Amino acid sequence: MNSGVLAGKTIVELGSMIAAPFATHILQQLGAEVIKIEPPGGETTRKLVRGGPSGSYLAFNRGKKSLCLDLQSEAGKEIFARLIARADIVVHNLSPSAARKLGATFADCDALNPDIIHCHIKGYGAGPLAEEVASNPIAEAATGVMFSNRQDGRPTRLGPSYHDQFAGCYAAIAVLTALLAGDRAKREITLGLYETGLHIAARDLLGVQLKTQILGRAETEPSAEFSIPGYGAYETRDGRWIYLVMLNDAHWSKFCTATGLPADPALAGLRDRRRARPQVEALVREAVAGFSYDALAERLGAQGVGFTEILSTDRVMEAPQAQAPGKASTFGFEALSFLGPDLPLPGLVRDEGLDGAPPLLGEDTEALLADLGYGPERIAALLQEGAALRADPGQELWARPRVKEATPG
Repeated sequence: MNSGVLAGKTIVELGSMIAAPFATHILQQLGAEVIKIEPPGGETTRKLVRGGPSGSYLAFNRGKKSLCLDLQSEAGKEIFARLIARADIVVHNLSPSAARKLGATFADCDALNPDIIHCHIKGYGAGPLAEEVASNPIAEAATGVMFSNRQDGRPTRLGPSYHDQFAGCYAAIAVLTALLAGDRAKREITLGLYETGLHIAARDLLGVQLKTQILGRAETEPSAEFSIPGYGAYETRDGRWIYLVMLNDAHWSKFCTATGLPADPALAGLRDRRRARPQVEALVREAVAGFSYDALAERLGAQGVGFTEILSTDRVMEAPQAQAPGKASTFGFEALSFLGPDLPLPGLVRDEGLDGAPPLLGEDTEALLADLGYGPERIAALLQEGAALRADPGQELWARPRVKEATPG
């Protein structure tokens, strides 16, 4: 038995893409057994990279078990019912209509298991859009994030699906709260992606309300750097990028000392620097460009200036801090090796199984069916009729790039 705080708990996941799989990834790292139910074609992230599993699948499905079922078949529904009757928690992000069609609503699961904790991550919570479908970029667009994030003047989504992952975090919090409360009324959890977006945008939403009432007009920050000169990305002499955090006058003073900029009383105050923004930005760019990254980092570190190098994703896991014990686990998947970041709560996570690979589609189908009480002949029949599917270990997961043959001559 592992030492994770959720050891002994069984979670059934009907998840696709990120929100629900991310929630159960957290709960799995805390010690729970996660049984991932997938349709015959597998969930979406299994086929996003050259026809095979994507980074999302590899990152958020480590150590889970895969049970591949046709939930539209009567036999598939029977298997699902047996599983729910024995589970502790259900987490899914099906659309409301799909949840009803597949028999995965709270009412359906509660009828099978009166003690089940049921968490539904959906597009919208209660309200006029409750039946509508929403995804991560829709949540960004509807809650103000996308309006401020632009490329060439065009509103665009953020790179990572942060709203999905925030919703997954909130779902994990809700499940843990329900377990802690032991209150039957807390077993039905509904979480909207849109409402998640509202909550994480609260600072900006209240900030614009504040300025509207003080200034008499709506005013948002013109940039993600809060219009503070010296707060942002700058290029060093050797072509590397550094991010500086200069929020106040003390930060500015330390930066000037570190880089040798003369103390200018006219720029000592933040309001002064904001009024002289173009001048200050030019000073910072020139100062940074006068040093190699390593030389500047040494000077800034000595003065206590907040900074870091802006790393490309292929370099992130090479950093000494990322390589320190307890940060990530190595796991193999289809003859490939990966280093996956772990939940950053080392005192709470499981002490075994962190190096578990994501499952192949239906990899655990036969074992789980046997555990549910099906005999060998019935399992064979279920596989034969397509109500359940098992993994094909010989299937090539990713299409390999074609190697051009050298042209003679």
